[in-house]
Amino acid sequence: MKLASFKREGRAGFGAVVDDGVIDLTAKIDRIATLKELLEAQALDKARDYCAQARPDFALGQCSLMPVIPDPNKIICIGVNYAAHGEEAGVKTTPYPVIFLRLPEVLIGHGEPLIRPKVSEEFDYESELAVIMGKAGSHISEAGAMSCVAGYSCFNDASVRDWQFHTRQFGMGKNFRNSGPFGPWMVTADEFGDYRKHTLRTLLNGKEVQRTTLDQMVFDVPRIINYVSQALPWHPGDVISTGTPAGVARFAKPPRYMKAGDTIEVEISGIGRLSNPVIDET
Repeated sequence: MKLASFKREGRAGFGAVVDDGVIDLTAKIDRIATLKELLEAQALDKARDYCAQARPDFALGQCSLMPVIPDPNKIICIGVNYAAHGEEAGVKTTPYPVIFLRLPEVLIGHGEPLIRPKVSEEFDYESELAVIMGKAGSHISEAGAMSCVAGYSCFNDASVRDWQFHTRQFGMGKNFRNSGPFGPWMVTADEFGDYRKHTLRTLLNGKEVQRTTLDQMVFDVPRIINYVSQALPWHPGDVISTGTPAGVARFAKPPRYMKAGDTIEVEISGIGRLSNPVIDET
C-alpha cells in the first residue's frame, strides 16, 4: 500500500493512494483519524482489507499532501552514512552512527515550498531514504529490527550550511522553517521489499546531481534501529532519515546551492518522487 496524509476541503486526513486516486481512510477504521494513529493501533492489515473492497473517493490532484507523518515523536537523522559523501566532505566514517535530530515543525509535504532563509545563501539539498517505524520497542536486536519497520518514504534533509558549521553541534543548520520535505507517501514494507535493492537520486531543475544504491549505507537500517533503541524507545510513526550520498551542493565546483525558482526532487525507486519548489523567505 501507499499511504498518505493530506488536506482536503479544510480538513486533514489520511488514505491509500491507488493510481491517481485516494481511498479516504479517515475515521473509517476504528475511528482512527491519522496515519500515525493507524500505526499505533497496529491496524495496517485492517486498512489493507478495507482498501481491497473500496474505490477511490477523490482524485489525488484534489488534495494537498502533508508530510507523511506530520507529528512524529522523533525524527532521527544520520550524518555521513555513505562513504563517498564522507570522502567529498573530507570526513572519516566513525565506529558509531552520527546522530542528530530534526523537529516536526520544520517538516513540509510534497509540493510545498522550501524556504531559503534570509540569513544565508548556502541552502543545500540532501536526498535520503526515510524509514517509518511501525512498532514500539527498546533494546531491539539487529535480527529483529526490520520487523519493526512499517514502511519507507523520501526525505530531503535540506541544510543551511553556514549555520550548520557555526559550532560543532550542527542541529541549528538542520532545523530552519520549511526545510524538511517528507513524502509524497509511505510505501509499506511488504510492498517495498528489500530497501538495499533500490536506487536513490536527486534532480535539481531536472538535472541529476546525486545517485546511489541504498546498499551503500555505512550503517544499515537494522544497525541504526538497534543503536538508537539502546538509548530511546522507538514509537510507531517515528522517522529515521538515513543519510545522503555524495553530490551535495556544497562540494560542487562551483557550489550549486538552491535558490528561489529552483525545483528539487528526491526520487527513490519503488516509492516515487518528492518534489518541492524553492522560494525566498519574505
